[in-house]
Amino acid sequence: MTWLDPKKLNDLQAQRQDWEENEVAAFLRKQPERKEQFHSIGDIPVQRTYTAADIAQTPLEDIGLPGRYPFTRGPYPTMYRSRNWTMRQIAGFGTGEDTNKRFKYLIGQGQTGISTDFDMPTLMGYDSDHPMSDGEVGREGVAIDTMADMEALLADIDLENISVSLTINPTAWILLAMYVALAEKRGYDLNKLSGTVQADILKEYIAQKEYIYPIAPSVRIVRDIITYSAKNLKRYNPINISGYHISEAGSSPLQEAAFTLANLITYVEEVTKTGLHVDEFAPRLAFFFVSQADFFEEVAKFRALRRCYAKIMKERFGAKNPESMRLRFHCQTAAATLTRPQHKINIVRTTLQALSAVLGGTQSLHTNGYDEAFAIPTEDAMKMALRTQQIIAEETNVTQVIDPLGGSYYVEALTTEYEEKIFEILKEVEERGGTIKMIEQGWFQKQISDFAYETALRKQSGEKPVIGVNCYVESENFRDLEVHPYDKTTADRQISRTRRVRAERDEAKLQALLNQLLDVAKDETKNIMPITIELVKNGATMGDIVEKLRVLWGTYRETPVF
Repeated sequence: MTWLDPKKLNDLQAQRQDWEENEVAAFLRKQPERKEQFHSIGDIPVQRTYTAADIAQTPLEDIGLPGRYPFTRGPYPTMYRSRNWTMRQIAGFGTGEDTNKRFKYLIGQGQTGISTDFDMPTLMGYDSDHPMSDGEVGREGVAIDTMADMEALLADIDLENISVSLTINPTAWILLAMYVALAEKRGYDLNKLSGTVQADILKEYIAQKEYIYPIAPSVRIVRDIITYSAKNLKRYNPINISGYHISEAGSSPLQEAAFTLANLITYVEEVTKTGLHVDEFAPRLAFFFVSQADFFEEVAKFRALRRCYAKIMKERFGAKNPESMRLRFHCQTAAATLTRPQHKINIVRTTLQALSAVLGGTQSLHTNGYDEAFAIPTEDAMKMALRTQQIIAEETNVTQVIDPLGGSYYVEALTTEYEEKIFEILKEVEERGGTIKMIEQGWFQKQISDFAYETALRKQSGEKPVIGVNCYVESENFRDLEVHPYDKTTADRQISRTRRVRAERDEAKLQALLNQLLDVAKDETKNIMPITIELVKNGATMGDIVEKLRVLWGTYRETPVF
C-alpha cells in the first residue's frame, strides 16, 4: 500500500510545477535564495519543500506503527508514555573512589543510569605503573587495574537496580569479567544485572584507533562476550555497536549509520558460526549513535536505522522473534560540535541535539557538558547537562506522542532516502569482500577522512557556519574559567593499590591460570570469559592478561591510507 494513487500523484506533481513556475519564480526575482543548492550536514541535497509526492513510493507498511515491524516509528508501542529514556551521564576520572563520588552525585541529581569512561592505560591494557601509563593515570577517565579498583568504582551502588555502562573496547572483556566477579562476590543474580559493555572493536580499527591485537582475535573476543552473556546475563547488553566514534572521527551521518550496520553484520555472522541462533542473542544487541547538529537529518537517520536493522535481522539472518529486530540505541550529543569560544552556547547546541535524539526515539541519552571543550566536565556542567534532559522530559510534552514527526513529508522522504543509501553502501562493502577486508585495505578510513577534509574546508571558508569560531566571533579570556582539576596524587594512590594486590595474591596459582588463559585462547571453540573471570578473582591485573595474550596474538599495526 502506498500513499497516493496515480491520479492524485499526477495532480500533486502538476500543482507543484505550477507553484515553482509562478509563485516561486516571481518571489525569486525579488529576493534570491541564499545559495543555489541546499544540503544537509551529510551532504544530501535538500529540496525547497516536500509534499506527499515525495513519499509516494514509500510503502505505508515501511512506516507502520511504534513497536511493530519494521520499527521505523520506535522499538516499543508506548515509548516514553510508559517510561522516559535512561538519563545516563558519563563519568570517569582519577581512581575508583573519585569516580564513585561523581556517580553518587549524579544519581542524587536524578540520573537513572551510570556510564563509565576509562583512562587511556586502562583502554589499552597497561597497568598504572607501566612506563606507558606515565602522566595518563586517571587523567581522561578512571583508572582500573584490578578487581579491587572495580569494587571501589561501584561501592554502595546496587547493581540489580541501576544500569551500568562500561565504555571500553580493546580490554572490554576484562572489565566485564571484573563486573561479573564483583556481582558474584556480592551475591547478586547475574540475570538481574542491566547495562552494557561497549566492546565494539571493529569501529576502533575504522575510526577511534584504540586497539591491541589483530582483527581476527579481537573479533573472537567480541564473539565470546556475546555468547557468554547470552547464556549468563539475560538482561545485559554484551555490545554497544557504535556509530558515535565513527562520526567523531569526521564521517557523514550516512557513513556513521551504514558503517555501523556493516560492523553489526560481521558480529552476527561470527556469533552464528558458533551454532547460536540469532534469536538467542540478538534481543540484547545494542547500539550507540551521535546526535549531530542537523536536526531533521538526525531524526530521519535514527528512523532509517531502525528500519534497516529490522530488515537485516529478519531477511538476512532469519530472526523470528520481534525482540531480535528492534534496534535499541544509546545516544550522545556531538562532542565534536562543542567550542571553546563562547562556550556557554554549547548548552544551546546540546539542547537541540538532545531533542532530536528524543524525537528520533532513543532509549538512553548522554548530554555533553558545556565546558567539555576544555577538560572533563565540572559538576556544574554535568548538572546543567542532566537538567537539559529533565526539562525535555518533564516540561516540553514531546514525550506524550510517539514519533511526533512521523508523517512529515520531509522526515519520511529523508528516512527512505537514508534507508536506500545505507543498503547501497552495505552492498558495496559486501561486493568488495566484507567489512574486515575493507578495514584492512583502509576503505572505511579513507571514506571518513575524505568527508572530514571537505567539512574542514567548508568551516575554513565560512560555508559551514560555526558560531563563535568563523562567525559572530568575540575576543575572550579563559584564564578565570573554572575547569575540572587533575589530582596529582591520583597515580600514587592508584599504583599503591595495584602493588598491594600483587603482593597479596597467590602468584603460583595466578601463573597457572594465565597458562590456562593461553590454552583457551589457542582453542577457537572455547570461550575466553570464564577463565578471565577466574583470573580477576585471583588478583590478575589488566596488564597480566593483556600481555599474556600479546605473546600469542601479537599487536595490530594499521597500514596508512592517503
